[in-house]
Amino acid sequence: MKLRLNLILLAVLISISAFAQNDETNWWNPAQNSFDIIDGQGWNEGLETPYDRLPAKAENTVRDAVWNLSKHTAGLKIRFRANASEIKVRYQVGGNLDMPHMPSTGVSGLDLYAKNADGEWMWCRGHYSFGDTITYEFRNITPNDQYHQMGREYHLYLPLYNSVKWMEVGVADDALFEPIPLRQEKPIVVYGTSIAQGGCASRPGMAWTSILERKMDNPLINLAFSGNGRLENEVAELIGEIDAKIYILDCLPNLTLGEKYSEDDVYQKVMNTVKILRSKSSAPILLVEHAGYGFESSNKAQKEGTDKLNAAQARAFADLMTSGYTNMSVLTQKELNLDFDSYVDGVHPTDRGMEQYALAYEKKLREFLNEPKGSISTKIPITQSREPGNYNWEARHNKLLEMNKNNPPKICFFGNSITHYWGGKPDDPRKNGPDSWDKYLGDLSVQNFGYGWDRVENVLWRIYHEELDGFQAEQVVFMLGTNNLHLNTDEEIIARLRMVYQAVKDRQPHARVLILGIYPRRDNEERVANLNLKIAQLAGEMQLDYSDVGNVLLQDNGKIDESLFSDGLHPNEAGYTKLAPKIRELLIQQ
Repeated sequence: MKLRLNLILLAVLISISAFAQNDETNWWNPAQNSFDIIDGQGWNEGLETPYDRLPAKAENTVRDAVWNLSKHTAGLKIRFRANASEIKVRYQVGGNLDMPHMPSTGVSGLDLYAKNADGEWMWCRGHYSFGDTITYEFRNITPNDQYHQMGREYHLYLPLYNSVKWMEVGVADDALFEPIPLRQEKPIVVYGTSIAQGGCASRPGMAWTSILERKMDNPLINLAFSGNGRLENEVAELIGEIDAKIYILDCLPNLTLGEKYSEDDVYQKVMNTVKILRSKSSAPILLVEHAGYGFESSNKAQKEGTDKLNAAQARAFADLMTSGYTNMSVLTQKELNLDFDSYVDGVHPTDRGMEQYALAYEKKLREFLNEPKGSISTKIPITQSREPGNYNWEARHNKLLEMNKNNPPKICFFGNSITHYWGGKPDDPRKNGPDSWDKYLGDLSVQNFGYGWDRVENVLWRIYHEELDGFQAEQVVFMLGTNNLHLNTDEEIIARLRMVYQAVKDRQPHARVLILGIYPRRDNEERVANLNLKIAQLAGEMQLDYSDVGNVLLQDNGKIDESLFSDGLHPNEAGYTKLAPKIRELLIQQ
């Protein structure tokens, strides 16, 4: 009987082993990808090892401590699309796994976030094992969203306080897995201390820089060096090589007054760093005050030291502004608003403190960069990926940025799928009316800024992320809002359209802005007509041009002419042919 049980047990083990062997995992090495994939680096060439934060040439110019810390992967991440129900990662690091005041999950661990098809962030729980080789398994993931079976976009954050020797990401061999190329927008560049590097976040995604990156949804380069963010000329020269959206200088916590630095030293360091950056770039510069320590209420001398540091920087800021330096601002200690429960050790933030940092930064940056957002869905700029089977939303955005730079258009035509799949450039294999586009718009230098399935909030994101930057348009045209009808009230749609139109006026102040009323759609004719009256009123208030060209798609009874539509929403070739001459007439009226 015992022998029989042993044989049964052996058979079961063999069966399990065979099953495990058949359950194949495909492993992918980011450092060996055919195109650049490691996000958060200021330099993609000239690196000593793939996961470095400074180029190899920096070893001869920066102090050893800075160079060694640049091997830490703080702020680096890898993006990919997958529809796997389980994602595995294995890797090795080059230093100690943890620190007395910071856990292994923050020092050496990973963090996985995802964006769903509507651009909303989600967090994935990891099951981890720390050893010579560290492993993470993200299990039981719902692989797809409601719109399609092509999974979602993932962001894998790398360790905050350790180097990565090698790394592999694995999914089942039958799962979709696609690395995502680097984004093309200008990055937020942070020069800071241990706090900005991530001490003492519980995991990489909870560093304030990571939180801010998700809130602004903008590339961010973390050049913070624990204990060594000292506003040094050599580092400033390197940072100035990066074409930044904004430079953030948050180094005062490493410039403690006493034996090493005087108030005049701090003043001069701020002056020198700003001058170096401004000699290389006109990008905005944000100076950040020392947030203080958690024990200052019981240590008067420590508080006085913080106040003197902040005063020295304030004096430098005032003198720079007086000398003609512009496009600068200050994030104050009061705005950071940390309290004694915001710290692990009185110096480094807890996750709560990191969140406070990020919220203060977001508020300041949105004011400084003129990127306001609201609380309702239509007032929060956001990406989307609702139909990746038809086109790649981010790739289209990158293509438009490239075209704007190399051959800027005179007329920018913003919209959703109704505009996207009409015709024109950028090229798209799916076109519903290319002949009418070419005939009526082809000679007017009109560029197609339509994206299938875009809502108002998606267009706002695109405007905030450089689609109208760096060139001067003659006209900006909108036909926008139909994809919000089933989700938002008319008042909510109008509120967000106001923000979109204002964002255009801020970025293209000399361009004529033409608003086209929402085209009629089956079973929504009356609501669309009433909403268009409100859009016309908004255009009048904002001194913009308006026209309801979509009326040519209606019958005398106010219902759509079905012969002009492919599905009751999108015009067919005949519909576009009726719209095109009306739109051309409006465009040449300027």
